[in-house]
Amino acid sequence: MSFTHHFNPSILREYDVRGIVGKTLNAQDAYAVGRVFGTYVVRQGGKKVGFCYDGRVSSPLFAQELSKGLSECGLQVEIYGVAPTPLAYYALHERGLDAALAVTGSHNPPEYNGIKMALKSGPVYGDVIQELGKMAAKGDVVTASGGSIQSFDIYDAYVDRLVADYEPHGKKPMTIVWDAGNGAAGAVLKRLTSKIPGKHILLFDDVDGNFPNHHPDPAVEKNLEDLKQAVIKHKADLGIAFDGDGDRIGAVDRFGNVVWSDQLIALYAKDILNCEPGAAVVIDVKCSKTVFDLIASWGGKPVIWKAGHSLVKAKMIETKAALGGELSGHIFFKEGFYGHDDALYCAVRLLNVVNQYGALDELRAWFPPVFNTPEIRFDVPEEDKFAIVERAATFVQKSGADVLAIDGIRVSTPQGWWLLRASNTQNAITARAESTTEDGLRVLVESLKAALTAAGCAYPDPLY
Repeated sequence: MSFTHHFNPSILREYDVRGIVGKTLNAQDAYAVGRVFGTYVVRQGGKKVGFCYDGRVSSPLFAQELSKGLSECGLQVEIYGVAPTPLAYYALHERGLDAALAVTGSHNPPEYNGIKMALKSGPVYGDVIQELGKMAAKGDVVTASGGSIQSFDIYDAYVDRLVADYEPHGKKPMTIVWDAGNGAAGAVLKRLTSKIPGKHILLFDDVDGNFPNHHPDPAVEKNLEDLKQAVIKHKADLGIAFDGDGDRIGAVDRFGNVVWSDQLIALYAKDILNCEPGAAVVIDVKCSKTVFDLIASWGGKPVIWKAGHSLVKAKMIETKAALGGELSGHIFFKEGFYGHDDALYCAVRLLNVVNQYGALDELRAWFPPVFNTPEIRFDVPEEDKFAIVERAATFVQKSGADVLAIDGIRVSTPQGWWLLRASNTQNAITARAESTTEDGLRVLVESLKAALTAAGCAYPDPLY
């Protein structure tokens, strides 16, 4: 039977396939991804792939169609069931796979879904994803007999690997609140916490793709309100939150103050640099300058790079970095781990940091005080978002400003810095600004507004 398929171009993102179910993305797309990505794997000599899926309503059907497409390429397909995306990455390293996938909409709203892909050699992103689209349109696929589909339960093996690196450092067991946000991390959270000493309070650990309690995105402070309240109520030592597919972490201290992900990266770097002096740490363009400065002061080599989990992973491979991370909560340990983003593993390593160096609120004091915005997102038409940033860049560069243009524009001034970039996962522009003074922050935000106005972009007012 001949095969051709045309994807909606909007779902072929920079580092995954993702769209709105029933509008831009459907089960036929999942089957087509299986056919073209399976072909890509086979042509590289691969024979065995594995995948898991999140708790979204559409995920079981998408998983069924994906496995069918992969197996028709002659591949041996392992299905791990409902699980956080990092479980599939773990399987890639420990089960002799040639590729791993996850059916997931990540942190997007319930109506979204998608597919993340990885090869044994590294992440799949950018031009490769566009090439998969071209292969589907041309019907350029391998069809072979001998494919198979089997289900495997690797939850316990995965959890055992996570807790293998827990180090109590002789400290008294802690009280910890965990918020799974009804996401896929809940599928393994009880098993994980049962193996870590201390008192554990679990919030929303039942997997529900409708996310009935709050949106599972720990990078947005309002999504951490339940966690904050529970930490204070239970007099816990800290709280930990996850996104929809368990590859992004959020944290609050015992007083309910957010410890942002770029700050977590610095805390992890401090610990790693004691073992690997001079190690490189890849950090995305949205992160605070205080994080770069601290890592450098501890003898590390901070490397600023593009945002996006696949892009950071690739840069880590290039620079042989021990650690990488993003403000969004994707954090990648190469030192002691596999180099992929696993928020449950990050949680274990955070407990180690607290056991080693002190309470999380005390560690927050390591960071010099700054005034900054959160990551600001506002919607723009999908087809316009990159052009808007390009026009803003042209406006700023004509003024002679100090501009870093590796991912959107990061503009440095005597008052501090501001950032403007197009989101790779949503039809949105993202922005951020940071200064050492409150007045300086106002100046930066006005400069940001001026660039957006010059680019012909309407923005919410106030901007943040």
